[in-house]
Amino acid sequence: MAEDYYKERKLKEAMFYYHSLQRRGGRFHRLSKGTQDTITDKIPAAVHTAITTAIRQMIELSLTSSNYIYPIKIDHKWSFEQREKEVRKVINRYKTTARLEGAGTGAGGIILGMADFPLLLSIKMKCLFDIGRIYGFDVTAFSERVFLLQIFSATFSSSETRVKLWEEIRDWNKVTGAIEDVNWRVLQQEYRDHIDLIKMIQMLPGVGAFVGAIINGKFLEQLGTAAMHAYRIRMLT
Repeated sequence: MAEDYYKERKLKEAMFYYHSLQRRGGRFHRLSKGTQDTITDKIPAAVHTAITTAIRQMIELSLTSSNYIYPIKIDHKWSFEQREKEVRKVINRYKTTARLEGAGTGAGGIILGMADFPLLLSIKMKCLFDIGRIYGFDVTAFSERVFLLQIFSATFSSSETRVKLWEEIRDWNKVTGAIEDVNWRVLQQEYRDHIDLIKMIQMLPGVGAFVGAIINGKFLEQLGTAAMHAYRIRMLT
């Protein structure tokens, strides 16, 4: 009975999260996007190249390798509530890792700042893979890896793209695996646009370590929250 109540409450939270995405954006988003485009144009080409290369490698590893799969404790007898407690532990652990990594690379200026991109991507994907496994899914299957990348892309995209991707996540069970591809080119561009401005601030002398620690932790919290809501909608509807 308590388990049913918990599921009902968490599904409501997930659907509230989903509907709240439909209302975001607007004038503020357009203004911030214009400012970001102006700053992005001034970012050194080497930084853009580093980001694009890191994202491409992350995608390839996500779909074809076991690089993001590490031994973790999983009990298939866990209730849904217990699984979510374990997911929260995983998110908090990766948040701590991301903060430490961001503080370290942020203190090193532009060179170490560039190194932060692939490191942070790896932390994010390891977190997603662990979350998928705790919820009981076989993340070695190609379709499940696509689902994880769908969550990743939906988390770090513009408002318009995010809405579209979440519509697909909401209907994932209805297509029964028919979605076997993601527009990787769009994923790369959206992710770059999402983090460029913030990450450039991380490379500034004197504030990089502080910004890196705070922002990296926030990124992991955003990703973890999105993943929990995505699996709630998928498993409870």
